[in-house]
Amino acid sequence: MKRAEKKAGTPGTLYVVGTPIGNLEDITLRALRILSEVDWIAAEDTRRTRILLRHHGLEAAPLISYFEHNEQRRTPSLVDRLSKGESGALVTTAGTPTVSDPGYRLVSAAAKAGIPVAPVPGPTAAAAALSASGLATDAFVFLGFCPKKPGQMERFLQKLAAEEKTMIFYESPTRILSLLEAAETVFGDRRGVLAREMTKRHEEFIRGRLSEIRRRLQDRPAVKGECTLLVAGETEAPKPSDAQLTAPVAQLLKEGMSVSEAAKTIAEQYGVPKARVYKMALEMKKSQS
Repeated sequence: MKRAEKKAGTPGTLYVVGTPIGNLEDITLRALRILSEVDWIAAEDTRRTRILLRHHGLEAAPLISYFEHNEQRRTPSLVDRLSKGESGALVTTAGTPTVSDPGYRLVSAAAKAGIPVAPVPGPTAAAAALSASGLATDAFVFLGFCPKKPGQMERFLQKLAAEEKTMIFYESPTRILSLLEAAETVFGDRRGVLAREMTKRHEEFIRGRLSEIRRRLQDRPAVKGECTLLVAGETEAPKPSDAQLTAPVAQLLKEGMSVSEAAKTIAEQYGVPKARVYKMALEMKKSQS
């Protein structure tokens, strides 16, 4: 296809193009047309984008490396080219740009400069996982990646403890177990769904309580593939009060179980936060002493 014709003195358009999250067939006809017509493509990973273009037999526009560590430096020159009439496409390694991916700076700067910004909708891991999760879809909140440090992660999740909507998180395979453990501690043993390797050959959806998902992953030598974790909202089911938990906690302590073991057992059994039961069990242990 020919590059789009431009009128003198008219700024070009920045197209925000969604690309496949795995299966290379998951791309719209419009996205393919736009990628063949623009003057340049700003890509998070030029190698991956080149593979996509070749797979669909496209005549590639010049690829410009545009990722987290150079976007601040390259944004002004790209906005300048757009203002002079060139059209450009913004793509990421997979999915929709700016959604937990690079691109915000370029979109923001282009819009501020009065340059048209047009979305070319495509795959997003969050929407794909939600649609097949079986959890409530009428209202949800997308939270992206949690802070990496354990303490910061738990504080981040604590702010969401009363969230009633389905929560969607992104996480790497090396940290997914840490996220599951923290979520179980803060939220209790709620229902969840882990989506892994979506649209690829080894696509997998693990459904169940957070403790069940965690145990299934712990039994594996390694977890592979980017992960999307969905957690049911707080209104999923009524939770027992402290008064209702007192008797079972006291019974386990009487049987000689440690405070930590009792808290873990009750948390899993009643689907309540482990931290809540631990505090209760610790106070009961002190009073017995």
